[in-house]
Amino acid sequence: MSEIWSKHKKWILSAAVIIILAAVILFVRSRRADSGTDDTAYVETVANLTGRNASLGMVNRFSGVIEPQGTWSVAKNSEVDIEEILVSEGDEVEEGEVLFVYSTDKYEEELQQAEIDLERLNNEYQSTQETITQLEKEKRSASSSEQANYTIQIKEQNLTLKDKELDIQIKEAEIEKLKSNIDNAEVKSGISGIVKKINDGSNSNDSNEENNFITVMKVGNYRVKGTVNEQNIGELYVDADVLVHSRVDDRTWKGKVTKIDTENPENSNSGMYGYSGGDSSSRSSNYPFYVELEKSDGLIMGQHVYVEPDLGQENEEEAGSIWIGSFMVDQSDPDHPFVWKDVNGRLRKQEVAVGETREEIGKVRITEGLTIEDSICMPEEGLKEGMKTLPMSEKPAEETEDVYEEGMEEGYEGDMEGYEEGAGGSFEGSLEDGEGFGGSEGEGEGLGSSEGEGEGTGLETGGANAETGIGLESGD
Repeated sequence: MSEIWSKHKKWILSAAVIIILAAVILFVRSRRADSGTDDTAYVETVANLTGRNASLGMVNRFSGVIEPQGTWSVAKNSEVDIEEILVSEGDEVEEGEVLFVYSTDKYEEELQQAEIDLERLNNEYQSTQETITQLEKEKRSASSSEQANYTIQIKEQNLTLKDKELDIQIKEAEIEKLKSNIDNAEVKSGISGIVKKINDGSNSNDSNEENNFITVMKVGNYRVKGTVNEQNIGELYVDADVLVHSRVDDRTWKGKVTKIDTENPENSNSGMYGYSGGDSSSRSSNYPFYVELEKSDGLIMGQHVYVEPDLGQENEEEAGSIWIGSFMVDQSDPDHPFVWKDVNGRLRKQEVAVGETREEIGKVRITEGLTIEDSICMPEEGLKEGMKTLPMSEKPAEETEDVYEEGMEEGYEGDMEGYEEGAGGSFEGSLEDGEGFGGSEGEGEGLGSSEGEGEGTGLETGGANAETGIGLESGD
């Protein structure tokens, strides 16, 4: 018996390997057949697809904060003392109301001196003009030999006159500025609003933005400053209608995007709130955008809110409010578009009427043939009426025949090569239930003193692992 084994062990083990692999293939295919994978369509509710089910968040929501429509600020002249501040933080002020007053003592002293200087310059200018007049008179009665000397003197006096003219202009401008400073010593608010901040210089951490002495916040309707991630920025555009949701209750406000500031990206951690965004937002740029609200009743300054595109999802009774991704509608025949719909656990074609199309966000409006309670699936090859349907939540992990066949083939070749080079091997491993399949790595000890490892066939599902290995020396 030992001689027979020694003589034919290679072929016996090869046959055993083939039988084992065939058993694995049959097992996997039987599992797939039992699960109904080949003839099951997985459907999703229209409520989820339209964002009506906020727990799944199929419509991206973005974080936002309530801020004033605008602010007005005034910087302090550091060269002049302030005589009096007439307002405090939190005060309501009207446009044109005096906020603070500069001390005019310095300006009045400088004005007095400037007016004296101007009078002196005017006198010097007049004196120069008189000198020129006298030289010209003397030149007319001078001899020929003296004419050249008078000409030079007159030119010099004309240059002096021009210098005096320039000095007078500069001094007059200085006086006008001083008078203006005195007249405008009272600094008035440019808008009606609330005094947001008075910067008295006590905060050493103030940024350039805070170099303004007094900032007034405009009263009236608020606006929303939101943040959109570069991966979701295509969902918003200027003039897009949006819904603003309270974070603490079910109140909503309507608005319109007025600006998306792509020139000033914000810190990537300052953020996007998107149910489908995952962790990717921490590795990409965020941009501020602004929403003008139709009404701001019930909102308070600094309140945090969510912003989402307004696709009519608020009015569930209106057929035109059902917006779904255009990829969910088969429009191969433009005259008869349809969706694949679940009807009592079976797949059926449901013709629909397509209204408005939003190409910029890849959505279409369904006006007939679909309700918010329906469930549909994405059109793809292989779908047919009568197929069994299951909710998308029950769909197993992705399984493809290509991955399976490739894994089986690579595993088999590795096993055979390992066997031949290792002069045999033993089969070790286990097979357990789970989901997914493909090549996995197996290990085994060769008969005798040879040890090998190579890629074998594996089946892993439901968190369990299956490894089938054939001993070899260099089967990788």
